[in-house]
Amino acid sequence: TDSDVDISYSGVLYKAATGASASAVESTSDLSTDNLDVLGLLSGPDITEADLEAGVWDGAQVRVSQVNVSDLTQGEMILRVGQFGEVSRSKGSWQVEIRGLMNSLQRTITRTYLPTCDADLGDSRCGVNLAGVTATGTVTSVTDNRQFVASALVGAADVYAGGRLTWTSGQNAGRQMEVRSNTGSGEIALFLPMPSNVLVGDQFTVVQGCNKTPDHCKVKFNNFVNFRGFPHVPGVDKTLRYGGT
Repeated sequence: TDSDVDISYSGVLYKAATGASASAVESTSDLSTDNLDVLGLLSGPDITEADLEAGVWDGAQVRVSQVNVSDLTQGEMILRVGQFGEVSRSKGSWQVEIRGLMNSLQRTITRTYLPTCDADLGDSRCGVNLAGVTATGTVTSVTDNRQFVASALVGAADVYAGGRLTWTSGQNAGRQMEVRSNTGSGEIALFLPMPSNVLVGDQFTVVQGCNKTPDHCKVKFNNFVNFRGFPHVPGVDKTLRYGGT
């Protein structure tokens, strides 16, 4: 709350210690997304820098309301309902963009024609059994929070590139990150560094990557029957080409 004291309302404690403050709400008469920015301090255990960096609050549901602190029985006036958008951190503070309900209308909810597959590896449309393309590993040496070695994880180079690594122990337990590359000797590089330290002995599972091309689907996973792309549909260049070219 932006009040100078904590407010307990309808079974929820709204804390003043976070120092949160909100910008003016921007609304339009069309169907564009309403925006509201909220700024707070990294001063308590509720919203921490590590959780923000790890994406714990990504897409969090938000309700902004107003009450009369002198008489809470008057009820609340709901000003905005939405979810967390872009989050940034700077000098002990955090700032988040609250996106209104109209944001859902900005998303593509139907299939689009793409040359690559639009299914996720292992989902109901793909049909690949992830158990057969998932391996476990244990960190044996560490370069930094993005690069490390699991010497027992052997196989073809980049077989896990584009795949998903999930930590099952250590400071990052439960967190996931996409794999950028791997070598046959067990060296792994992630797309982004993990928010907490990667230590020798940490364990993980890793799923092989799929680049969503027809050849990859056919050769690597023997799953071309479920390929969901449209590699032979003419693109924009073909459509706009004039006669004689």
